Amino acid sequence: MSTERKNLLVELFVEELPPKALKRLGEAFAAALVDSLRSQGLVADDASVTAFASPRRLAAHVGGVASRAADRSQSLKLMPVSVALAADGQPTPALLKKLASLGLDASVVPQLKRQPDGKAEALFHDSRVAGATLAAGLQKALDDTLAKLPIPKVMQYQLADGWTSVNFVRPAHGLVALHGSNIVDVGVLGLTAGRTTHGHRFEAAKPTIELRDADSYAEQLATEGAVIAGFAERRLEILKQLYSKALTHGLQPIEDDALFDEVTALVERPNVLLCQFETEFLDVPQECLILTMKANQKYFPLLDLNGKLTNKFLVVSNIRPADASRVIEGNERVVRPRLADAKFFYDQDRKKTLASRVPGLAKVVYHNKLGTQGERVERVCAIARAIAEPLGGNALADQAEHAALLAKADLLTDMVGEFPELQGIMGGYYARHDGLGDDIADAIEDHYRPRFAGDTLPRNSVGVVVALADKLETLVGLFGIGQLPSGDKDPFALRRHALGVIRLLIECELPLELAPLISDAFKAFPATHGQAQAEVAFFLRERLTGYLREAGYSAQEVDAVVEARPARWADIPKRLAAVRAFAALPEAASLAAANKRVGNILKKSDAVTQPSINATLLREPAEAALAEALAAVKPRADAAFESGDYSGSLQALAALKSPVDTFFDDVMVNVDDPALRANRLGLLATLHAAMNRIADLSRLAT
Repeated sequence: MSTERKNLLVELFVEELPPKALKRLGEAFAAALVDSLRSQGLVADDASVTAFASPRRLAAHVGGVASRAADRSQSLKLMPVSVALAADGQPTPALLKKLASLGLDASVVPQLKRQPDGKAEALFHDSRVAGATLAAGLQKALDDTLAKLPIPKVMQYQLADGWTSVNFVRPAHGLVALHGSNIVDVGVLGLTAGRTTHGHRFEAAKPTIELRDADSYAEQLATEGAVIAGFAERRLEILKQLYSKALTHGLQPIEDDALFDEVTALVERPNVLLCQFETEFLDVPQECLILTMKANQKYFPLLDLNGKLTNKFLVVSNIRPADASRVIEGNERVVRPRLADAKFFYDQDRKKTLASRVPGLAKVVYHNKLGTQGERVERVCAIARAIAEPLGGNALADQAEHAALLAKADLLTDMVGEFPELQGIMGGYYARHDGLGDDIADAIEDHYRPRFAGDTLPRNSVGVVVALADKLETLVGLFGIGQLPSGDKDPFALRRHALGVIRLLIECELPLELAPLISDAFKAFPATHGQAQAEVAFFLRERLTGYLREAGYSAQEVDAVVEARPARWADIPKRLAAVRAFAALPEAASLAAANKRVGNILKKSDAVTQPSINATLLREPAEAALAEALAAVKPRADAAFESGDYSGSLQALAALKSPVDTFFDDVMVNVDDPALRANRLGLLATLHAAMNRIADLSRLAT
């Protein structure tokens, strides 16, 4: 049988697929299909794969697919020799039954192989297995692929016979399977493979397209079907048109990758058109207008070169009429009521002050175990005051408490009710309208920041305090009632809140200690609230490790600093820089190894060892020399530490290399004399404490 290799094209033609899932469905369809073919030996490991995904099709083009997989050897374990053969070497009934189940008989017994299998021997049957044909292999690949697709919601529908029901993401109406120019005999979802597909609903040159071969798929769809089949190619075409049209008018489109992907999934033949709305709507905050155009209409608002919204926007149409004026007018007519709603909400909301809305938060449930939003606001106010007082005294505390009191009030506005994504943002606008000033308004707007990795931080100290208080309240509240993240499940986004706490402490260089922060946050809750200070601290440390590694520090550097349990996390970047500089010193490896050895000796000591030295008990020259070196080096290292010169502090310790090495060469620590042993352990404890103020240097040992 021929094993000729040709390119393969598989297409499933369906009704309009869910746009937010299309990109992932297209990638998964191609990946699963080729993985199954590869596992059956029908394609090479380095075979080229091209995924296609449009609103009405999922397809894959696979290079170099064999018409039949090569035969392969198979060694099948049957059973232990002790079970398979009687004492005289004859096959037992158990073996004969096993052979019969495989279509074999007693005549093959002499050919069976004995091979070790663990502690015993087993019988194996070697055979040659015929390679899968492409038809059989592709059928299996299709079945496997459809079962694995990440379908957001399955639809059940009836086939043409009126009786049979199948399940898929959307009703399927066509299947193409071409190996070169030959149709592969496969079928799924009640469909039989052919070479016929369909182009654009309105603009295809003809109703159906007869594909010549696997390689002509994209070209025929483009020329005969008016469809750009590739998701990436269609997305690129949309971006080119968007930016070209915008630049023609000296403007720039909103950049939103999720919107780019969604619009790409909605059109087969993109045509970008310029539309506009009445300038009076620009009195509404631009975030509201941008959101309503993006979320409801999938339009691209246009900004001027200063980032200010204009009254122009771009539409990605799926048709290319000679005269597009009707399409433009229709989109302008559709967007107008949306913008009018936003203006109405904005005008109505400003009739009440934020302060007048605060009592209403007492009627909004936050969590059934944590009370209302009103109670939550009281807790955030208390935590904000505790954070602000050591940072800026009563003045900052008063401002932070005021901003925290009003921060959630916009949850009761019509605008946030319609667009929850605008919470905080609208609060800032309404605070300015109420005459509260930029410090309070910016803090209200910024208190959710950073909302995600890479997000900007609050603009002023009031916002930093309220943001930190808000995130700590969330963490402490939910940890106290046992709502911890598990695996990939994090319904309350606690990992994101933890990252926010870390970024605020480190990037804003807040001179605050973590333990009192957590303690003050717990104090804001009733005494009956679960006490989980250690769990919160551990959770934050875990997230801290990941944050620092993503920032480019090595695992050794991060572990060394984090394991030293620094009280103030604002110091961590300086500590990491000091550790990196220390690790480059020629003495570093030896001192790190010695530090690890010292730590192990102290851990194995029966009693808790205090860092103290009795000079009268220093009998050996090496221990006296180490004590003398410590007495000379430690004050310099401590002075540098206290002044914040962490690199200088660690580099001062380099002078200890020689006396430390000599000590371990010449001195026995665990001697029989209890006084001598205790004094040597005290010397090592002093050394250990001096070396590990900035980082646990033992973590640098290889």
